[in-house]
Amino acid sequence: MTALPPNIIFVMPDQLRPDFLGYTGASFVQTPHLDRLAEQSLVFERAVSPSPICIPARASLLTGHNALSTGVLTNNYWLRPDHDSCGMPTFATRLQQQGYHTEAIGKMHFIPWDRSEGFTHRWIAEDKRHLHIQDDYAAYLASHGLRKLAGPEEPEYQEGRMASISPIPLEHQVDVWIGDRAVEFLQQPPEQPFFLWVAFAGPHDPYNPPQEVVDTIQDRDVPGALPLTEDVARFRPGFVQSHLTGSAQADFREFPEAAKARIRRHYVGLIEIIDQQIGRLLDAVASLPDDRETVIVFASDHGDFLGDFDLVGKALFYEPSLRIPLLICGSAYTPGRSPALVSLTDLFATFLELAGASGSAQDSVPLPHNADAASRTHLLGATGVGLMLLQEQWKLSRYKNGLVTLHDLNTDPHEQHNRYGDPALRDPQQDLEAALFRHLMQGLAEGHQEKSYPYMTLTPDHPGHQRHWSRPYPTDTWSRTQPGVDGWHQAGMPL
Repeated sequence: MTALPPNIIFVMPDQLRPDFLGYTGASFVQTPHLDRLAEQSLVFERAVSPSPICIPARASLLTGHNALSTGVLTNNYWLRPDHDSCGMPTFATRLQQQGYHTEAIGKMHFIPWDRSEGFTHRWIAEDKRHLHIQDDYAAYLASHGLRKLAGPEEPEYQEGRMASISPIPLEHQVDVWIGDRAVEFLQQPPEQPFFLWVAFAGPHDPYNPPQEVVDTIQDRDVPGALPLTEDVARFRPGFVQSHLTGSAQADFREFPEAAKARIRRHYVGLIEIIDQQIGRLLDAVASLPDDRETVIVFASDHGDFLGDFDLVGKALFYEPSLRIPLLICGSAYTPGRSPALVSLTDLFATFLELAGASGSAQDSVPLPHNADAASRTHLLGATGVGLMLLQEQWKLSRYKNGLVTLHDLNTDPHEQHNRYGDPALRDPQQDLEAALFRHLMQGLAEGHQEKSYPYMTLTPDHPGHQRHWSRPYPTDTWSRTQPGVDGWHQAGMPL
């Protein structure tokens, strides 16, 4: 008897770093529900978001293409409206074609914000800094006499460096609302297999739990932040200016240790709100009919500096920004801890594999099924600030401000010592430089495949040899791909 296609639940908090979770060893945070899920899961301890900015990370997650291929390198860009016609569908579109109901609940960061991107139905909460979007959560708040608040409207926002106290009661907090909608969906699931994306808005800044949660974390002994290095100091002026004039409206010209400690405690409080919702989700999953397996995937879009290097947020290729939690719980995955290097983009291929769907993407390979397997030796990172080439031991980053860093993650996991230019590391440095350049050129070519046209030089019956031929545009070249050494590549394109 053929097994039914599984349900798939993808739980994704926004801006969550893994070292602030109980199952990774963080004793200062209480995440019992996520810890319980981790015990039953294959946990990837070297998971990375190669484009650690909200919108670029999500564009790559949706399509399985890296940021050089999507062209989405900053939060001011989004996928082409005709990306499906270019052969770059989202995983939701492919799952719909496979017969899945696709449900998205929470913060997605699509542009426009109410675009479906292949989802059958959405409950939308583009919250935190998206005050003026009239989404479903805004309507919910209005029905209870409440509204979204800008950070500076919240108590202690400025002195706390965005670590404020939300006046919205706990039962109306955005992540509780997202949990409510997800539980409601699971209580009345569709008849066909479903893909449910539960995208929490926290613990993204503002770091603003309500007072009743703040009261529970005041005495938490959270580890302190990493010190500023000479390299990262080059980014401080831009960081300060962007927060003074952007949507944050916060002054980081001075960043005392007390403010960093407060941010980290409030971050813990937001995580614990999300963990409570995960507990509710797991209880609802336990009540689903048992004739169809439900696979659960947990990951975040990127991390958060939380005061490390005198920064908050993300975007740079340092571990607090780059590393993400990632685990998968399903019968095809042997529980354990995997040291394999994996990418957020690999979820595209993993979701399709789970659903039995065909399809390819430029930078996505299915997650390994056990702790002894590996699918990658390195990966490329790209944002509007620079490029990165990450291997198991070494990380080479080139930034557009001229900074180049080389870190040995085995001996210097906190990246305090830049080894770039060290004569003793000439060989690995040259290998990384060559690999970075190769992937850069490959990504540039792959990012423009919709401009290609059917090969005609040696095909005399091709209509392009005649006058007034109109070449097809855009061209769906990704439907003619084949697996290559480093992932998926266009047929005939040299690696």
